[in-house]
Amino acid sequence: MSLPAIAPSDLSPRPPVPGIPPVTAPRVPAVSPLVPSVAPMTPPPPPPGALSPPPPPSAAKGPGLDAHQLADLASRCAKLEQLDYFEVLLLERTATPADIKKAFYRESRTYHPDRFFHITDKQLKEQVHELYKRVTEAYYVLRDDTKRKKYVTDVTGPERAQKLRFTEASEAETKAAAKKEQEEQIGTHPKGRQFYQQAQKDIDAGNWSAAERNLKMALTYEPSNARYKENLAEAQKRLQEEAKGKGDSFKIR
Repeated sequence: MSLPAIAPSDLSPRPPVPGIPPVTAPRVPAVSPLVPSVAPMTPPPPPPGALSPPPPPSAAKGPGLDAHQLADLASRCAKLEQLDYFEVLLLERTATPADIKKAFYRESRTYHPDRFFHITDKQLKEQVHELYKRVTEAYYVLRDDTKRKKYVTDVTGPERAQKLRFTEASEAETKAAAKKEQEEQIGTHPKGRQFYQQAQKDIDAGNWSAAERNLKMALTYEPSNARYKENLAEAQKRLQEEAKGKGDSFKIR
């Protein structure tokens, strides 16, 4: 059984009927299709520094060392065994303790091994360690007045090549020399030093008779002390001059 065809309704406007207001169809808003908007896909930005050129070879080898410093490091390490401690610190032999300290801090700021711990260049690390070791050694010796004095004598003498490094043997030699000098000045025996120091006070006061007695007592403890003998001879000479001045040069003391 077929259904009768439905004629399409006539949507064309009809003529108005007198006394009845015209009826208008409600306006239907336009509906946009339910398709979400998609932003165009863009590639992510490159990581920082990816587009920057690689550093030059000299800057990549060492932190903060330019080509001149690297060349200077290699040159100094190549002749390190021929340099004395003043040359290692780039100083004159007349340098003052303040100059020596300043030079040590300057070299430490540049070549301290802690600045190179992450460097993979083995040769560079070895050069830095060797130079810094020698710089520290130089400062240890030259900052001490006694050691510096002896070192200057050593490196300006005929045995310079054998005296460039301050070894344990040379340090023991320096201590022995300092001890000997002290012994020559005040003596080795406590009692001898005590009488000698009292004699020095007597000499400063011009009391030559008391000085003579104390020096003789000092010599009983150190009979071979050349300084005691020298001072005793001086005291006796002054006593003789005083006796001559008083006219009793033949007085038996």
